[in-house]
Amino acid sequence: MVGLIQLFAGPLFGRFADVIGARAALSLACAANIVFFILLAEADSFVMLFLQKLPTVLMHVQPASQMVVADLSEPEKRADELSKLGLCFAFGMITGSTLGGHLVTTCGERFAAYSGAAGSTLNLLLVLSFIPQTTKRQTPTAKTESADTKCKSIFNVGQITRLMKYAGVTPTFFIKIVAGLPSSIFQVMFSIIAMEFFKLTPEENGYIMAYFGIAQLVVQGGMIGPLTATYSESSLLLLSIGISAFVGLTQAFMQNVFQFCLTVVPMMFSLCVFNVITDSLLTKGVPSSDTGTMLGLCASVQSLLRTVGPTIGGFLYVNYGIFSIGFLQFVSNSIMFVYLLQCRLNKKAKYRE
Repeated sequence: MVGLIQLFAGPLFGRFADVIGARAALSLACAANIVFFILLAEADSFVMLFLQKLPTVLMHVQPASQMVVADLSEPEKRADELSKLGLCFAFGMITGSTLGGHLVTTCGERFAAYSGAAGSTLNLLLVLSFIPQTTKRQTPTAKTESADTKCKSIFNVGQITRLMKYAGVTPTFFIKIVAGLPSSIFQVMFSIIAMEFFKLTPEENGYIMAYFGIAQLVVQGGMIGPLTATYSESSLLLLSIGISAFVGLTQAFMQNVFQFCLTVVPMMFSLCVFNVITDSLLTKGVPSSDTGTMLGLCASVQSLLRTVGPTIGGFLYVNYGIFSIGFLQFVSNSIMFVYLLQCRLNKKAKYRE
């Protein structure tokens, strides 16, 4: 349900950021987080648990943060800046997962949910205090635009879909979906895998999530910046897909938590590089006035994967086990790696001619 809601809301939210402002979008996302956690704490029935998901239509904190960074960064430095932004989310994954596991175990789920609401309130105050009110360069036309015109512009589907016509945008989206689907299936199924396959407790699962965050912290904080300064984005995209294929093969044959932990570092490396590079390529492929809408479309891709991922992952896991999920990642990413490598070699051959 969350994936379906955010699938359609992502592009509109991105358009809202382009028209109204990235700060307003980020503030709205933080406010939605507060409502989400309060409703979660008060949920006492299955129906209420579903109603509690409705604020997720506006819960786009990570894309909204990327929109702010995309507006304030130079195109040639965007990949590095987006990777540094990932440090914040990696830190949150480390502290939040560890603290969340302890809070659920010692104080209960309701107290943990209220803690999430308090943290989201702090986020909102920080946004209002430190993020510039205007992150894009305003033209005279934009300044005098009426509120009614802005509202119509936000819900103008044509203004969103036209971005797919820019050179390189559609192929990059195709790569993002095909290569990203298997790893997304594993991510959405990990809670089930952790409980049933690895037999982890909530506290132990929190430690594993913290380990994910540490790996992401190392990759995004110490590796992506130097890599983007040394190698082209197309080369890094190819590298991330190749490593993802290798990770899928190792996950297909893992038997215990220790073996899984060995795959976490290359897995996080491939995920971080893949997401940062594809987002950077897509935002640089459109005018600066449309970067928010493009990042909203990127978020909708992740929502699409989260929508179909549980169904596909559940079917594969129940009928064929964890092997099938890893093998699917190995096959799909291997095919994509060979395809991109062939395209790269063909371009070099044409350049030499």
